[in-house]
Amino acid sequence: MRDLAFMATLSVLLCLVLTRPFVGVLLWSWISFMNPHRLVWGFASELSWAAAVFAATLLGCLLAGEPKRLPLNTTIGLILALMLCFTGTSLAALGDPVAVWDKWEQVIKVMLGLLVTAALLTERRRIHALVWVMVISLGYYGVRGGLFAIVNGGSYRVWGPPQTMITDNNHLAAALLVALPLMNWLRLQSAHRLVRLGLAAAMALTLMAVVASWSRGALLGLAAVAVVLWLRSTHKLAAGLVLAAALGGAIAFMPPAWMDRMNTITTYQEDGSATERLVLWDISWRLALSRPLVGSGFTGPYTRDAVDTVAPGGPARAVHSIWFELLGEQGFPAFLLWVGLSVAGLAQAWRLARLPADRPELAWARDLGRMAQVSIVAYLVAGSFLSLSYWDFYWTLLVLLAATHGLALGAAAPATAPRAGWRAQAAMARPR
Repeated sequence: MRDLAFMATLSVLLCLVLTRPFVGVLLWSWISFMNPHRLVWGFASELSWAAAVFAATLLGCLLAGEPKRLPLNTTIGLILALMLCFTGTSLAALGDPVAVWDKWEQVIKVMLGLLVTAALLTERRRIHALVWVMVISLGYYGVRGGLFAIVNGGSYRVWGPPQTMITDNNHLAAALLVALPLMNWLRLQSAHRLVRLGLAAAMALTLMAVVASWSRGALLGLAAVAVVLWLRSTHKLAAGLVLAAALGGAIAFMPPAWMDRMNTITTYQEDGSATERLVLWDISWRLALSRPLVGSGFTGPYTRDAVDTVAPGGPARAVHSIWFELLGEQGFPAFLLWVGLSVAGLAQAWRLARLPADRPELAWARDLGRMAQVSIVAYLVAGSFLSLSYWDFYWTLLVLLAATHGLALGAAAPATAPRAGWRAQAAMARPR
């Protein structure tokens, strides 16, 4: 029954996408981030809903009078360059060709979706809607996980949806950390008190879910989020008190075994899992050095034959680091482009955060810049211990930032025009 209701709802929405393609962007993002079809039973859970929505969105772009031109910005340029690099490294990959091209297809589809998203993010209302979809998609698991942790006294780990990129407890915790600042942005922008209270409660439960994931990498990411969130807050005393109370309360709630596990961070030399990650990182580094331009290709570090070329008998499995995973698979040129995406996002967020405070109509973009900085730091820190290099949610955040940056600069331009006009007039009036 649940799968029939899901299919009926999606069928109606697909029809709407044909006339309003941006609805397709929202629907595609919801299915990609939340994977709601994994929460139903029956045949509906195995259908390719994301592909169907993407196809309908492209058709809608042709039928409706939507913009057909990509915005020219650094983020889009880097995405296009990465698509070329990923194709080149796949042609020279060391892994099984079937697995390599399957992964290439998955990643390229995501990047094509990002291009469509960027083309349709043409106004503030759409940016706001996309952030809501992103927050709801991950916030569902945060709220559910927080309630689960409270009911069970934090004794059991919180896991993500099955058969997704965030199934693992560590991956889910990192994802929730990235979503937390976006929840706070929505809270800051919401005019209704009930909505603000609801988002505050969702943030508290999501924080509880992060802690109850029992992820040591997430704890480090949580510490980084707390510091950056405090630094980017406008009322530092109040923010510091709230953060300290929330973190202290969540940690105090957890059982003693949780604290014992977190304490192993300081004694990682004695932890088999931590030392094996160091070995995996070293193998990825060697793969990159052995083939600096193309790396080992998709799935290279997972492939026995590829690993044996640099470390015979070494472990061939998930690298557990966004940095070393990308470097070992794609080589140095693609790695630099990939890092450039985050650098561009941080630069755009920094410029947004520095928008004039005397322009209240730009407060939404200014606040988004501040919160996006926290999200990016959360991904970079927590992701240092996870295999999330190709995470579509994070890339969507960077595309959303680039769109906000373009809109905000366009809105701020009139304020600087009189100044430029005065200089031009002065130059014209200057004696020659």
